[in-house]
Amino acid sequence: MEIIKGKIEKAKKVVIYGPEGIGKSTFASQFPGALFIDTEGSTADMDVSRTPKPSSWNMLKQQVNEIKAKRLCETLIVDTTDWAEQLCVEDLLARYQKTGIEDFGYGNGWVYLKEEFGRFLNLLQDVVDSGINVVLTAHAQIRKFEQPDEMGAYDRFELKLGKKTSSQTSPLVKEWADALLFCNYKTYSVAADKDGKKHKAQGGRRTIYTSHHPCWDAKNRWGLPEELPFEYDAIAHCIPAGVTPTINAIQPAHEEVKAAPDPIPTEMPQTDEAKPEAPEEILLSDISKALVDLMVANQVSYQDIQKVVSLKGYYPHGTPIEKYDSAFIDGVLVGAWDQVVKMIEDSRTEDDDMPF
Repeated sequence: MEIIKGKIEKAKKVVIYGPEGIGKSTFASQFPGALFIDTEGSTADMDVSRTPKPSSWNMLKQQVNEIKAKRLCETLIVDTTDWAEQLCVEDLLARYQKTGIEDFGYGNGWVYLKEEFGRFLNLLQDVVDSGINVVLTAHAQIRKFEQPDEMGAYDRFELKLGKKTSSQTSPLVKEWADALLFCNYKTYSVAADKDGKKHKAQGGRRTIYTSHHPCWDAKNRWGLPEELPFEYDAIAHCIPAGVTPTINAIQPAHEEVKAAPDPIPTEMPQTDEAKPEAPEEILLSDISKALVDLMVANQVSYQDIQKVVSLKGYYPHGTPIEKYDSAFIDGVLVGAWDQVVKMIEDSRTEDDDMPF
């Protein structure tokens, strides 16, 4: 058996959470070679590299897989995790044709969510193992907490994941992370008025809390002080530079962007030989955005979808996609997108093997 001694230099897994507007995204953007998967569209006013906003759970996972495979960054940032979790919930509802997570009964919906989100964390672990740091940002929520061996209850800050009373997603994220950093405004003192009745908080410096406290969740494996100023320099010595990107697919903001090609005309000249088909862009304009995003990312055409749907007997050949039932699109096409792509690839292979 091989025995390995000493520290092992590896990419880090960091979770940053706190109240809205405190600057979590700005803080995360200072990690080396940062690339955002902006699930809530909050980085529009920031000069950062980002992927297109994922419109479905499958699109989010595909983006993570591509970043890992092509090593597009040194730090991958999912901003925010609670919005990513909502994409997961929507995917589960579409797949099982439910209107709400509680419709599964007896808490089964939350178990499905825990299992699916656990697989997503495993995917992020693969990213870390490839040498890329992963940062998850999340909002905070206040929950009433009561310890079994204590009298009374008190409020504490926790990750805004899962249902408010007993989330099963939050513990997974906390266990997965190397560092769970809680960011908040520190109150220095509470002043009373002249009658001693009304009290007002004074102070408000932004602070990082790195260790567990009765009033919040936090941890770190790096021996950090319990409190730090909310500045990246305070933890920079713990974060490796990660891998050097081998493919620069993200254009810096200052680069000149080439002019887009002329748009495809919506009206084509008529000839006696044949009537032209409508351009693909027009056909896609009336379809679910979640499906269109996946089609574009995987180079799947309008006709590809029609073909496999008719082969499986869901709709007759030639039925316009925009006429498909929305539950079928969300639950079957988007919800089982990996299987759909595999069927399309198989059908293309069969066409190539035809002798004519």
